Amino acid sequence: MGKEGGGEEALLPLFETKEARFRGAYKVFASTVFVGICLIWVYRLTHIPRAGEQGRWAWIGMFMAELWFGLYWILTQSCRFKVVYNYPFKERLSSRCKDTLPSIDIFLCTADPKKEPPTMVINTILSVMSYNYPPENLSIYLSDDSGSELTFYALLEASSFSKHWIPFCKKFNIQPRSPSAYFAQQIDIQDITYAQELLAIKKLYKEMENRIDSTVEMGEITKEIKDQQKGFSEWNSKVTKQDHQSIVKIMIDGRDKNGVDIYGGRLPMLVYMAREKRPQWPHNFKAGAMNALIRVSSEISNAPFILNLDCDMYANDADTIQEALCFFLDEKRGHEISFVQFPQNYDNITKNDLYACTFSVITNVELAGIDVYGATPYCGTACFHRRESLCGKVYSKDYRKEWNIEDKNNTYKSINELEVASKILASCSFEKETQWGEKMGLIYGCSSEDFVTGLAIQCRGWKSLYYNPNRMAFLGVAPITLNDVLTQQTRWSEGLFQIFLSKYCPFIYGHGKIKLGAQMGYCIYLLWAPCSLPTLYYVIVPPLCLLHGISIFPQEKWSQRMCQRGMSKKS
Repeated sequence: MGKEGGGEEALLPLFETKEARFRGAYKVFASTVFVGICLIWVYRLTHIPRAGEQGRWAWIGMFMAELWFGLYWILTQSCRFKVVYNYPFKERLSSRCKDTLPSIDIFLCTADPKKEPPTMVINTILSVMSYNYPPENLSIYLSDDSGSELTFYALLEASSFSKHWIPFCKKFNIQPRSPSAYFAQQIDIQDITYAQELLAIKKLYKEMENRIDSTVEMGEITKEIKDQQKGFSEWNSKVTKQDHQSIVKIMIDGRDKNGVDIYGGRLPMLVYMAREKRPQWPHNFKAGAMNALIRVSSEISNAPFILNLDCDMYANDADTIQEALCFFLDEKRGHEISFVQFPQNYDNITKNDLYACTFSVITNVELAGIDVYGATPYCGTACFHRRESLCGKVYSKDYRKEWNIEDKNNTYKSINELEVASKILASCSFEKETQWGEKMGLIYGCSSEDFVTGLAIQCRGWKSLYYNPNRMAFLGVAPITLNDVLTQQTRWSEGLFQIFLSKYCPFIYGHGKIKLGAQMGYCIYLLWAPCSLPTLYYVIVPPLCLLHGISIFPQEKWSQRMCQRGMSKKS
């Protein structure tokens, strides 16, 4: 018919999946590489030096290294042979669900105000508060594992500044909506009204930034500030980073008269949480913080969908939520999707990318390739979740949830009642003798809790999806020194290899639950650490053999004859 309307529009999908171009050419190329690998293996096996000959063990070592590289290359083909990309239709979502959009809870975690400056954290907070999304359906939660009053103060300042920043963003439709990122770019000013408001809002931001930085530098909150906000009564001399009670403070509540911007428009809900930490209780790092956020948010807002971000990764596209919801709310395929993973991108990487922090092959090819199996890994940040699946629900084919019907049981509770109830959920003892950390929430016992959690969700029958939009949805901060890069890579590699050696090995835990290609795709990353051994061997042994005149690579007869002729002429 050419026009979308009425019943026809309701049948149109909210997203489509297309196979990447030139896959046929790549398959031909990969086939030739595979033949070459097999020929290398055959040559190594048929030309092993005899016992007692020079270089025998070096030759065998080279064969073992090349055998590993060949098998690892075969693993990578599970994610490269077929690559697909997903494309949402947010215009269809807007017209179909304009007044019935579901609520979204956004989680951010921070753990140290020294390593993660509060000004950086609040820029991420302000960017997600400014999404082009109904503010009454948006709730932002900050988990502060250090229980720092400095972070609480910064969030308090951000809540006041948001009353100016959010209407400014939406009035002029600016991008990105992180204040520091927006002010750092070259701004083309043509409108006088915009220029005046820009100068005013920039001044307010600089004043706020100076107040926060000076307070953090001083290391304590002044008595004058404490007297203005009763929330500081939670802190005393006994509160430390590793020993403090649970703290939950609702900074902005749209139901309250103070929860509006300078023009009277409603603001998103903003919540500060510091879960209880005691030396005698394991805190399970970020996984423990995320699980506490899941429970606290279920008491306060209980949104059916959750976005979790790192505190250094701000929102770069104001329409990202609508794009993500296209996948969840699609009538045909949306009900089986547990989470939608976005790539991790960075705004501080130089053109040369000295330390290869962009992972361009992973973000552009491999994650899109494993998406073919509906098993995109959960990468710990920049991910939208279905709350039910994250809380341990097993998928069934007849699963259909009315996503626009939400639990409203808590709407009648006062702010004080919600805070008191939430503190119990964030206490150390709440998880004792429960399924949290095993079958509910993020899984404990591994430093790469995100990968394990994603695998466990998929083994419960859910599918995941990868989406790499044209405009980067999130931008973070990559390591800028070699030491930081090596530290990060070591932590990732160790955590992922730990999964491979545990009961969560995809070939064991995922057997019969996810496809073989997905199991192979997971192992590409789980085997990063052991790849270092054959690589190290290949870097060290050939030069040593070359220095000692030991041949470990095939030599052409023509080159041998030429060398012999040269030697004879000299003689």
